[in-house]
Amino acid sequence: MTSDFIRDPDENEDLPLVERVVRISRVSKVVKGGRHLSFNAVVVVGDSDGHVGNGMGKADAVPDAVRKGAANARKNMVTVPLKDRTIPHEVVSKYGGAEVMLKPAAPGTGVIAGGSVRAVVELAGVRDILTKARRSTNPVNVVKATLQGLKMLRDPELELRRRASLAEAVRQRAIQQATRKSAVTQSE
Repeated sequence: MTSDFIRDPDENEDLPLVERVVRISRVSKVVKGGRHLSFNAVVVVGDSDGHVGNGMGKADAVPDAVRKGAANARKNMVTVPLKDRTIPHEVVSKYGGAEVMLKPAAPGTGVIAGGSVRAVVELAGVRDILTKARRSTNPVNVVKATLQGLKMLRDPELELRRRASLAEAVRQRAIQQATRKSAVTQSE
């Protein structure tokens, strides 16, 4: 039940974003005069170039709920590090009762994913990936677990450089402490 909407870029956006509705739920509330119906929409927004976000909207009409969900998704955009057409490493993430495994795949594999996970990874720009949604299959939690997993991804080269500079800083600090200790012991 996913559908694509392509919107024109706003003034503050440089690339057009694609909206994909993952789920629309009809919700009823019993009030004094009878039942009051409203709609929930889970929307994923992405530019297929490493930026993706999700949002939920609730309104009395479906188009308004989708519009609100898309606005919330734009506020929750994250950047995903991509390695060629896939993700840099395997990750398992949990959100609520949902657990999602994301695994890099060989070129030409395609997107092996269910509906909710597929919406997120395709709009993030991933073209080759293996996924598995375990435990709960609630689309809301699966989308959030997938987005959380994509946030956990790190670029290996950047991470190695960061760790090397951190190790260098620790080594320099140890040398400084050793020189201070030797200066104190010599003065005594």
